[in-house]
Amino acid sequence: MKAIFCVRGGYAASEVMDILPLSMIANAGKLIIGYSDISVYHAAWTTAGLPSIHASKSAAFTDLPEACAEAEQRLLKGEIPSCRCDSSSYCCEGTAEGILIGGNLSTFNAVLGTPYDSSMDQPYIIFLEDVDEDLQHIHRFLTVLKHMGVFERAEGIIFGEWTDVPADSGDYSGNSRGGRFECVADMICREILEDLDIPVAFGFPAGHGDENYPMLFGETVRLGVSAESEMLEWAE
Repeated sequence: MKAIFCVRGGYAASEVMDILPLSMIANAGKLIIGYSDISVYHAAWTTAGLPSIHASKSAAFTDLPEACAEAEQRLLKGEIPSCRCDSSSYCCEGTAEGILIGGNLSTFNAVLGTPYDSSMDQPYIIFLEDVDEDLQHIHRFLTVLKHMGVFERAEGIIFGEWTDVPADSGDYSGNSRGGRFECVADMICREILEDLDIPVAFGFPAGHGDENYPMLFGETVRLGVSAESEMLEWAE
């Protein structure tokens, strides 16, 4: 067996890590492919010094857009694709390089401070996305990362799809002063990123939306953000 292709999200992956030593992961040397709750395993694989693939699970593979499916197939065959997409008015321009980590926002919060916390002791670029979380929850999860120094240590940040955000929380401001956010990106810029001077990409086509472009985690990636486009490419 050369790889583990996850079928579904893997709720309780954190509990599995209670009995899955990092040494066993490193010694086995298996590639793992998936996303969502699988973000726990991405963190563990990175900490163990192994690459992993943040991409569609097998249960959803046939529903992917052709470009994403082809890119995932190429990646499984050893060809690492780059990705360029349109920029957003919320983006922060710049370039950065580091190990790509992250995944699902709420799940990534569960690995902080554990033996498989991949946000320690290495230059990194972090990718984050989530599904079916309202603005209060997204704000809370991001604030935890901010307080833990995850954003301060990052070389760059990539925000993917925010899918199925409940509409009834659209007037949440994240503080007691009231106000209204236009979207999740607006909230992030005003509440989370104001003191950072690093490139930040919004709207990267990965996560729980229709597009889920594959990404190689645990390997060095270069991020370029301009007013027109976002480019993600992996170092040779």
